[in-house]
Amino acid sequence: MGIMSDAVKVVGILNGKGGVGKTTTAINLAATLAETHAVLLVDTDPQGSASWWTGRSENGMGFDISQETNPQHLQRLKAIKQYEVVVVDTPPYLNAESLGAIAPVADYLLLPTPPAPMDLTALIETVRTLVKPTDVAYRVLLTRVDPRSAGVAVEAQDTLRSLNIPVCQTYVRSYKAHEQAALQGVAITQWRGRNAKAAQSDYRSVADELQQDWRH
Repeated sequence: MGIMSDAVKVVGILNGKGGVGKTTTAINLAATLAETHAVLLVDTDPQGSASWWTGRSENGMGFDISQETNPQHLQRLKAIKQYEVVVVDTPPYLNAESLGAIAPVADYLLLPTPPAPMDLTALIETVRTLVKPTDVAYRVLLTRVDPRSAGVAVEAQDTLRSLNIPVCQTYVRSYKAHEQAALQGVAITQWRGRNAKAAQSDYRSVADELQQDWRH
């Protein structure tokens, strides 16, 4: 599980479209990585959803959080030394200044998207206009996948691969557990209700995939 480098890894969670599970991905990935690493979550979205979620936590989620929307400050994320991983939650619009600042300094970009055609179209636009020009390593993560319709996710993965867009083998299944965890101010790693183990295993698999990428 260890990261094979002394330098901090900056992971940007981004998509030019809202409502794709970006903040849920940022929080739960940060919490999962925090089980084995020192993690900082940076909330750059003016809506502050990640800050709202973590602010409701009674016992913390295992990682630190900071709110920052200033593009000049965001360009210096690599200078942070006291963490092994910095996860960045970003605004849901392509022309956001903070998004333009984060993409070039990130070591890795993770692009969450549901598998619906409309969402994939917006995702492909994000890749074309924002991700490809930076030359930063990235993967798409399918989110909000109906556990009863896994075939839809597999088709979406095949579509993305046919366009030479790298996609995670893991996809995140849609459970009420995700909404309930947010409402209770806990990460999915701390959720103890129904489907907890399945929901947690999805994010652990995502974390494993990312770290395998980082080693290569």
